[in-house]
Amino acid sequence: MNAIAQTAADLLRAGTPFVLATIVSRHGSTPRTAGTRMIVTGEMRALGTIGGGLMEARVLAKAREVLASGVPVLMPFDMTHSDVAGMDMICGGRLDVLLETVRPGTPAALAVDAWSRAALASDRDAYFLTLIRSDGGAVAGITHGVLQNGRLICGDLDLAGEAATAIVRECGRLKGLQTAGLEDGCLLIEPIFPAETVFLFGAGHVAQPTARLAKMVGFRVVVVDDRPEFADTARFPEADEIRVIPEFDRALSGLAIDRRGYLVIVTRGHLHDRSVLRQALRTPAAYIGMIGSRRKRDHIFDSLLKEGITAEDLKRVCSPIGLDIGAESCEEIGVSIVAELVAARARNRAA
Repeated sequence: MNAIAQTAADLLRAGTPFVLATIVSRHGSTPRTAGTRMIVTGEMRALGTIGGGLMEARVLAKAREVLASGVPVLMPFDMTHSDVAGMDMICGGRLDVLLETVRPGTPAALAVDAWSRAALASDRDAYFLTLIRSDGGAVAGITHGVLQNGRLICGDLDLAGEAATAIVRECGRLKGLQTAGLEDGCLLIEPIFPAETVFLFGAGHVAQPTARLAKMVGFRVVVVDDRPEFADTARFPEADEIRVIPEFDRALSGLAIDRRGYLVIVTRGHLHDRSVLRQALRTPAAYIGMIGSRRKRDHIFDSLLKEGITAEDLKRVCSPIGLDIGAESCEEIGVSIVAELVAARARNRAA
């Protein structure tokens, strides 16, 4: 989602109109979940995907009309077995895709811009609200708003702020987009969670593909090392932040690590790994992983137990780091680490 948010922000900054396609509801088995988005530009270039196949091709074709007319459309898709041959899909579910034009300078653009900025931030939650008014099954109008700290901060949502807040409160802590039915339409309530951050301690050869892949799947990336010739933008162009520290004994100094923090320890030596791990266990990080063999892990764990670290503390550590996929090369190890990060993120979001 962060890639879509960044694309939306870039297009609005450039003054480029686009069509925002959003899966607003799903029933049964479908290629993507509710809240999945795709952007379609005037050149019919698709950024992101809502599932591919003939369904997406139809959305792209319709997007051309929507961009030209500015009239939003709600497209239903039935992927039950009766339509399998025609859709070239065998999912067996149903979904609805909302297509709307976002033009720079309009209230919708201001709301989408606020949504993108909130999605790309790293310090607070918000909600992106879309009110779809209907008339005889057709879309009669769409308004948007961003709800933050219990109040609407922007947009043209024609729903009282108190009512919107009450609806969000009734939904509790949302895990994804939900729909609240109204007399003349529906309100889409999408939670915007700040991006989780991967902190890479060590800027060596394994860290490079790990940083690249972590960024691709939506994490913020912070690289930490004591060697300026390794921790630099030329080696880590995708990193959101690069920190050159005086020594690994103070590797976490000044870092704001909370439950959205994912700590990956891949330094160049056992002593550095041990030092960073000792500091990491004092944080509430959602994930702590350390590279190395089981023998190395056991040696470090034994030494930390003697210092007063508890066995319960050490249960938090994923080591050897990464899923067991038989990885050998640095790139393969990066894949295994990021796969484990994605799995951990999914569990934490569902908790």
